[in-house]
Parts: sequence; C-alpha cells; structure tokens
Amino acid sequence: MTRFASILGTGSYLPSRRIDNEALAESLLKSGVETSDEWIFTRSGIRARHFAEEDQLTSDLALMAAQEALKDAGKTVEQIDLIILATSTPDNLGGFPSTACVVQEKLGIKTDCGAFDVQAVCAGFAYSVHLANALIRSGAHDNILIIGAETFSRILNFQDRTTCVLFGDGAGAVVLGVSDQPGILSTAVHSDGTYKDILCIPGRVHQGAIEGSAFLTMDGPAVFKLAVKVLEQVATEVLGKAGLQAKDIDWLVPHQANIRIMEGTVKKLGISLDQLIVTVTEHGNTSAASIPLALDVGIKSGKIKRGQNLLIEGVGGGLSWGAAVIRY
Repeated sequence: MTRFASILGTGSYLPSRRIDNEALAESLLKSGVETSDEWIFTRSGIRARHFAEEDQLTSDLALMAAQEALKDAGKTVEQIDLIILATSTPDNLGGFPSTACVVQEKLGIKTDCGAFDVQAVCAGFAYSVHLANALIRSGAHDNILIIGAETFSRILNFQDRTTCVLFGDGAGAVVLGVSDQPGILSTAVHSDGTYKDILCIPGRVHQGAIEGSAFLTMDGPAVFKLAVKVLEQVATEVLGKAGLQAKDIDWLVPHQANIRIMEGTVKKLGISLDQLIVTVTEHGNTSAASIPLALDVGIKSGKIKRGQNLLIEGVGGGLSWGAAVIRY
C-alpha cells in the first residue's frame, strides 16, 4: 500500500503556576520595571502565561504531554520507534544529552527507538512534522512521537518588558503513525540566516563561563514585519502543494506568538477569524510547544474534528519558518 502519515493522538501539559498580567506587572514593578495588563494585552493579546516550578525541567513538561498523546493514540511506549523533540530550552547546557533521550528514559522506552532534538525555535514543531512525515512515508518508521516543549521562563530578562511579558512554558505532543489514508498532505520549511540577530540568545559558552548575554533578545518590529510576510508565503506554498485553496481550510493553527501576527495572517489568506485557533491569550508564546498545545486544545474542545483540513505554521529565530496542511 501507499504509506501516509496521520495524527493518531495529541496531548499537552501546562505547569500549574499561572501568572496573569496583573501579577506579572506587580512582580516586575518591584524590580523597577513598569508595565500593565492593558499594555501587554493591547500589544500581544496575552492575558496570562504558565511558568514551570524551579524543579521542573523541559523533559518533565514533555513527559506529561507525551504520556497524554500516547494514551489518546492508543499506543504503548514499545510501539514508538522514534522520538523527535523540538525545543530551544533543553535540560542540559549545550543540549546534550538531548532532551529527547531524557524523555525516552523517563517514558521507560528500552526498545530500539531513536531520539533526538530539533532546534528551529518557534518553527521547531513545523520542522519536526516535515521530517516525521518523510520518515514515515519512506518506510523508515511507523510510529513517531513528536514533542514541542519549552521552559522559556529560564531565558527571559525580567528587566526587559518588551520580551519578558510575551513568553511562557508548556509542552504539546503528537503521535504520527503510518496510514493508508492521507493525513499530512504537504509540508515546507525555510530559513534565512541573514536575520539571525533579530531573535536570538547572543551569549556563548567559553571555558565554562557565559560570554555575553544568556537572555533572549528580540527586535520586535523586525520580527513582526518578516513574520507576517513569510507566514503568508509558506501558507500559500503548502496549500499549493496539497492542491487546496485557503477556502478549503477548516482551521488555522498557527504558532501563538502575537495575536496581531495571527490576525494579519488570517487577513492575508482571506479566511475568517472564526477559523483561527487561539491559545496565546492564556498561554503566551510557548515557542516550539505553541502549535501542538493549540492543536490539542482545538481537538479536546471539540472544535477540530476528524476529516477536517488544518493549516499549521510557525516562524522563529534563525530566521526559520515552516508550515503543513493536515487532514485530521
């Protein structure tokens, strides 16, 4: 038979510590940083975000989302033959061992299963779907666990109100499995390293110490301008590859960076705002976790139904961006 990759199950996890804008503003004011619920919401659409506890690692969040996705898919850990984990906030300095390997151990997978991390920042989940789809269709793997997990609260400069109010922690997971029916209809990924400095962590490790800043830095206006442009382009690209038009899409499930970017993409594609899955209001920007988190929320809420066409897309540091058309 012709092999296709389809979504078998989804899962997500948010740390219990919910920080709304008022609480964050009050905390920042103690450090001399002024902001407000209105200032944050009007610029981003964010009302709250979740922060991991001090003893919670990215792999802990990933584990919870993965277990839920496996249960939803009706798969045991022994049936998973590859783990792909998208993150910019790995458990260990330097990213090794990979957080995917840590999750593999925590899941108790001792069978012949590969595991590795993907680093494409906020586009990491789209990159992971692109890769997993190819691996399943080629016959290399049958059941792939894809996870997006982040603890961005660890890399935020709480003296910079333009960035520290935007991000949150969380994890989302998807089990992709082989199917005789098309599921992942098309994918595309792109990068442009000439924009590497507009969203990055500029510090480096040298002789056991950090040289430069270990905090996230962002040129917000530059990122906004490019994001709207490339997201429209990659959406048009994957729709064309799938032989569909924007009117054929039931739900847009974008990276939850900023409500204005998301609404700008909807407008350019000519679809209704009612077809937009929005979680940024309560989650903030959870980077690689945001698309699978939003996907799981859309499915568990009953909005997204089997047989519907979904468009996922994300853009992040690199600059990297990607998208996929999925028949759920």
